[in-house]
Amino acid sequence: MRRGVGNTTSSRRNKLVEVIRCRGHENVRATHRSTLEFTKEDYLTPRGDCIICIGADRGINDLSEEFKAALREGRKLLIRIRVEELVDEVVAWGSPGLILDHPYSIVVRKSDYIDARTLAIRANKAARDIDRKLVARLKDPRTEAVIELIII
Repeated sequence: MRRGVGNTTSSRRNKLVEVIRCRGHENVRATHRSTLEFTKEDYLTPRGDCIICIGADRGINDLSEEFKAALREGRKLLIRIRVEELVDEVVAWGSPGLILDHPYSIVVRKSDYIDARTLAIRANKAARDIDRKLVARLKDPRTEAVIELIII
């Protein structure tokens, strides 16, 4: 996995983009009803049913201050999950209450609940809603995923 390449925030016509790279794991289930998570942790137990990839090269702490500020303005966030030719997208929202201060987890929630791991709330999808073909590929530890976080 290439680390540290293309991780900087870029501004394209008022869009802010952050890129996270992570990989699959044999315990990826992606069955949680209300959350979706990417983690820097290098392991996953079967209980982690909201996690879709591990070994992420970034956590919330690593996102740019400009990106975090835009989320705290309540802006709309497009999360594009790419595994080879497969792509799925999730839409969620920022909030003034976001803490955005966690060293390894990034959680997207359907609810309005906020803690340090929360990236965005009121998402239109959780782990169980992610394309099952994409999830099947993420059950292989050799699979690499690219997560694009796009503030629109």
